[in-house]
Amino acid sequence: MRLLRQNGWVAGLFVLFVVLMVFTKLIQPAYGAGDFGSLARAVLPYAFAVAAQTVVVIAGGIDLSVAAMMAVTSVTAAAMMNGASEEYALFVVPVVLLMGVGMGAINGILIVVTRVPDIVVTLATLFVLQGVALLILQAPGGGAAEWLKAMSVGTFPIPGIPESVTAWIPKALVVLVVCLCIVWIPLKRSKLGLSIYAIGSSELAAFRSGVPVARTKIVAYALAGLFAAMGGLSLTMSTGIGAPIPGPYLLASVAAVVLGGVVLGGGRGGLLGPIVAVFVLRLVRTDLTLLAVDPNITTIIEGVIMVVVVMLGAFVAMRGRSS
Repeated sequence: MRLLRQNGWVAGLFVLFVVLMVFTKLIQPAYGAGDFGSLARAVLPYAFAVAAQTVVVIAGGIDLSVAAMMAVTSVTAAAMMNGASEEYALFVVPVVLLMGVGMGAINGILIVVTRVPDIVVTLATLFVLQGVALLILQAPGGGAAEWLKAMSVGTFPIPGIPESVTAWIPKALVVLVVCLCIVWIPLKRSKLGLSIYAIGSSELAAFRSGVPVARTKIVAYALAGLFAAMGGLSLTMSTGIGAPIPGPYLLASVAAVVLGGVVLGGGRGGLLGPIVAVFVLRLVRTDLTLLAVDPNITTIIEGVIMVVVVMLGAFVAMRGRSS
């Protein structure tokens, strides 16, 4: 019961997701494991964008360049793997991940050194990275290794578990969970993770407690770059090509972070809530499509939901600072 009380918001999101799944089944009786797998593949890049934004927001900042970093890493991976051997892709993946870390670290260094607000710095790097992505690939193209594309297609078999059950465990979901857990669980339990939460709560208090504020902030943005690179790779993985134009991941990531219970002021929240929130938001879009709502109206509804969520999150953050 204590665990449930501590994670009541996340539990509520899980319940909301289950309710939406039941509603989806009612309006589309044929909705099954294959459709859930398609949902997981669609969620994959959004989830990594949300993870990137979550780390930065917990540290008390915001990163407007997440989608642009995803575009740069996506086209870089697609350009490097185009026509290359399957083995060469094993070299490309870590290179692209390191590129993401580097781009995120540059954001953090610029913010720390110049003391310019993060929203201004990351807005500037957003435009720079958009240009870089178009320099690498002027139009969607490139390629991806077959083993990389196979990681997002199909289900994950488990020995001894009936196929009817494993059909509801898509590979895309397994990739997402494994990648996030490898980074997030050690981070949250480490001294660095505590430092990220500390500077998000109060930079001054953290500094007086001996926390290296500047270094911690740079690392937080570097981790955001790492997650953004995972998102870029997931784009190339799911489509087989690179996309130089940043997708609608920025506002979606902020909305999911707020809906997931992370306070925009920083210092509070976790990763599980935002990930469940992004599944909820994508399932809402699926339901609107199944209801044959006009795509333009669907986009408007999605935008309204995101704006309302972000505004409520900002209001809660302001109330928290004033109190």
